[in-house]
Amino acid sequence: MSIRLLPPEVADKIAAGEVVERPASVVKELLENSLDAGAMEMRVEVVEGGRRLIRVIDDGHGIPAAEVKLAFARHATSKLQTADDLNRITTLGFRGEALASIAAVAHVTMLTRHVDEPIGTQIRLRGGAIVSHERRGAPPGTTVTVEHLFFNTPARLKFMRRPATEAAHIQNVVTRYALAFPQRRFSLLSDGRLVFQSTGSGDRRDVLLKMYGVDVAREMITIEPREHYGVRVYGYISQPSVHRANRSYVTFFVNGRWIHDSSLSYAVIQAYHTLLPQGRFPIAVIFLEMPPEKVDVNVHPTKAEVRFQDARAVFRAVERVVRGALVAHAEVPSIRPLDSHAPDWAERRQALLQAGREEAPVQGELALPHLDVERKPPLTPGIEASHAPRGEDALPALRVVGQIGASYIVAEGPEGMYLIDQHAAHERILYEEMMAHRVNGDVPRQQLLEPISITLPPTLAVLAEAERDRLAALGFDLEPFGPNTFLLRSVPAILSRGDPRQTLEDLLHSLEGERHLVDQAKEEALIRSICKRAAVKAGQPLSMAEMEEMIRRLERCRSPRTCPHGRPTMIHISTHQLAREFGRR
Repeated sequence: MSIRLLPPEVADKIAAGEVVERPASVVKELLENSLDAGAMEMRVEVVEGGRRLIRVIDDGHGIPAAEVKLAFARHATSKLQTADDLNRITTLGFRGEALASIAAVAHVTMLTRHVDEPIGTQIRLRGGAIVSHERRGAPPGTTVTVEHLFFNTPARLKFMRRPATEAAHIQNVVTRYALAFPQRRFSLLSDGRLVFQSTGSGDRRDVLLKMYGVDVAREMITIEPREHYGVRVYGYISQPSVHRANRSYVTFFVNGRWIHDSSLSYAVIQAYHTLLPQGRFPIAVIFLEMPPEKVDVNVHPTKAEVRFQDARAVFRAVERVVRGALVAHAEVPSIRPLDSHAPDWAERRQALLQAGREEAPVQGELALPHLDVERKPPLTPGIEASHAPRGEDALPALRVVGQIGASYIVAEGPEGMYLIDQHAAHERILYEEMMAHRVNGDVPRQQLLEPISITLPPTLAVLAEAERDRLAALGFDLEPFGPNTFLLRSVPAILSRGDPRQTLEDLLHSLEGERHLVDQAKEEALIRSICKRAAVKAGQPLSMAEMEEMIRRLERCRSPRTCPHGRPTMIHISTHQLAREFGRR
């Protein structure tokens, strides 16, 4: 096939695909234009997660009438003049691609009036082609309306997520820019409902309060500006007692630009070394200021990635400043990593001896968590536990011998010795019991004495609203109670001993990571997460009665040899193997 130039309309769609990945990309580009135009107030309106409509209204200086058409030409910008300007970029936008890219894949209307002109201009485009251009009355500033996004690129359209998911991404963009520019006022309406509004007071803590709620904002440590290696670092970090299930709560801004940088995220996490439980991550909002010539923002069309002239120096500066703030201000708890199951042997021996006495409580929880103490639920619909099938995967009757390392149950069977991972085994038990209850529509729940008010981050709040029915079927009774806030009235019975607020946030995070799943698969993933949290942990001494109860319930499971995540629950060592190890054969 011969080489040939692509038609302009095809080239425009390809270029647009790099800049406009989803509706949130449109909002980001338009907000950056508004900020560069000096706007003090920006209002974002979206319908159906931005697929149907996105509108950004600002009170900036507007575009002169003579330049409105030119604004939609590719690589047309007022922010650069020469190639040398790329070495010292101080504006958020500079590539001159945003408006052209958006117009290429949507219906776009712009109404703008420059502050020095008496009347405004309105221009309409469809698929990049100008449909109308006329003078109109308007206040100073710019309003851009984007409708039917990706109407002419079905390949991109079919990969868009549900409206609630796309709305969550948009809210994430708006709140991040509200953090970066607390002196400006941002509003976001989704399907006619106000979901976020910053005060514009100039105090970032006001924005943190809106984003994370009173409880989290109160636990944030202020990092006063410090300069190391030519980098000025400041912001907010959470106390070690406040943590999340993933690192998406670590946010960075470089010279006011919101960026993604896994290396800097790792610097923050390293600063918390030994202060957080394994698999948990802090909340952090970090601002970096440096000479513009020391950072290259012209790396990707989305401008979300940057390249530092001295990346190691920036890494060290972030780690040093964050660690210093933690040492100076944090109430540092003594936390043992979750994978360390070995406290002092004398201490553990005493705990094990106490656990074996009937009158001694085990860590305040004698009974193992399960769904129904009096009536064990059937393992599958219509099959009573006492009549569970005994196939190849079934366990023989086992006799409990004891516990090793407060993590593994030692049992004897007719075929030898079994070492059983108590956490994995309990996960399997709870999973089969809860799945059976879910099929029957009677998952036991624990009503809270008083409803708990929970303010969620914007992305999780949208997710919680979208998944309310699914969560309710599993025991979480959530009631909307203002922007990003819910009243939690009940939790699944097996989670009644934990912190309901933390439990719900962690489960929403797990749901966020399972967005690719649908319907039953998503529900099963959620049940697995619930059971993982409810199961006894490694390092917890169990009494003989508790171990015997666990083994009896495991014997009744249909798949007792693996946990719901596929990890083995036990290791079997036959009598023949034991004899060989002892040199008897």
